[in-house]
Amino acid sequence: MIDFIGKKRWFFLISEILVVIGIVSLIISQVQLGTPLRLGTDFTGGTSMILQFTPQVEQDQLRQEITELGYPEAIIQGSGDDFLIRLREISLQERQELTEELEMSLSSEITIRESDMVSAHIAATTARNAVIAVIIASVAMMLYIIWAFRRMPKPFRWGSCAVIAVIHNVFIIVGIFSLLGWVAGVEIDALFITGLLAVVGYSINNTVVVFDRIRENVSRHIRPDFAETVNDSLIDTLGRCINTALTTLIVLLALLLFGGATIYYFVLVLLLGVIIGTYSSVCIAGQLLVVWERQEWRALLPFAKRTG
Repeated sequence: MIDFIGKKRWFFLISEILVVIGIVSLIISQVQLGTPLRLGTDFTGGTSMILQFTPQVEQDQLRQEITELGYPEAIIQGSGDDFLIRLREISLQERQELTEELEMSLSSEITIRESDMVSAHIAATTARNAVIAVIIASVAMMLYIIWAFRRMPKPFRWGSCAVIAVIHNVFIIVGIFSLLGWVAGVEIDALFITGLLAVVGYSINNTVVVFDRIRENVSRHIRPDFAETVNDSLIDTLGRCINTALTTLIVLLALLLFGGATIYYFVLVLLLGVIIGTYSSVCIAGQLLVVWERQEWRALLPFAKRTG
């Protein structure tokens, strides 16, 4: 039998390390870039284009040419045969001139697969709405779980632990993308927020499945000790959680490899979310319930000495 509850300190330690790395990355990005996350045109305004070159060109060569043409701030990300280029807001005529000059300098035919322009005002509205959407989703989920587990003692604990686990997932993903933005110049866009909300939904679904089995086993009084009941429930749902995660990951890996530049980082958010969400459902949410039930708050500090 796997002792998920007995190893809760190790699970909390793993999460705390990831959270600390995220906090450090956010601070460094704030100091160096002036923003904790490198924001794309959806949040700052500007122009984004997905270009396909025939014959294919090297990313470093493309970056050098765009810089020489007067766009040193351009962010270039390659995926397969496509290049996603983000730069300051330019007119349709400037875009056309840019692609014509690139065709001449690179001796390659360019196909504009997608082009978007976002004003600074719309970008600011998008950023505000994204934050509001995440907050509303978190509050709504807490209220739902409190209502769904209203027949259990202290249902507020169940809702709080589920939402804490979800926020834990979101924060780790945000920290990873902050690190990617700092190290590799990865920008976030509106699809990033969409991915986060999808991760929130996936994570809460997994957690509710686990909590529902805990509720069922508590009602059946299969164990006299709450921690043992939670551990049995985690084991009961482990196979379901892993199978669901694996089948989802197979699809996401295919999309990551063959989906193209447009959705690459959106799929990466989902991929990370499935992995972290499955981990938190099995290794964090139930353990938080036990810690709260027993008032073992020192367990959240893995290096604190055990008492009793």
